Amino acid sequence: FEQVAKNCLERGLRVTFHAPFVDLSPGSPDPEIWRLTRRRYEQVVELIALFKPRTIVCHAGFEKRRYGYLQDVWFEKSIAMWTWLGNRVHEEGARLMLENVFEDSPDELLPLFQSLDRNKVGFCFDIGHQSAFSGTPLTTWIASLGPFIGQLHLHDNSGKGDEHIALGKGHIDFTTFFQLLRKAVTDPPLVTLEPHQEEEVIPSLEFFCRIARRLIRQE
Repeated sequence: FEQVAKNCLERGLRVTFHAPFVDLSPGSPDPEIWRLTRRRYEQVVELIALFKPRTIVCHAGFEKRRYGYLQDVWFEKSIAMWTWLGNRVHEEGARLMLENVFEDSPDELLPLFQSLDRNKVGFCFDIGHQSAFSGTPLTTWIASLGPFIGQLHLHDNSGKGDEHIALGKGHIDFTTFFQLLRKAVTDPPLVTLEPHQEEEVIPSLEFFCRIARRLIRQE
């Protein structure tokens, strides 16, 4: 860890963190699972001083088919987790971002953001996850959660799965997405390109820059 952090800092590179998520449940009603989830997040916080990341991204973690029958309990435990973690991350000089994954509707996340300190906790909108897992239109997501967006995870897919392919190779309408975003977001969000193949990173960056230039010309 120390060598990787040193390499980044020496090159003037700012980083963001993605926290662990496999088998974790930030809103679990099981106290042992909840405590283990918190411990994993504590381990992330311990690395902030070393890497000095701008943000820490965590999966919000709500799945209606798993937690819908105890939604109130899940949100109560989840808000407790994110309040604690948001404060800890803020104390270390970074900001916590909660990311959508399997949530079908922004209504499943809105209560979280309305209950948390916006200066400490923001929304990381993953458009690939919205495309793959949500039946709710993009316009509804942006209208509901746009004011909370502080970071974007960008990748493409066919709409049939979470494929994480290069921007422009799938069916996502990124031009419309950025047009909607520009009207809803006050401060420019951080952007993370998330194609899973290294050779697709540069094409994704080029695609992103083309859209950005096109939108700037339209102003």
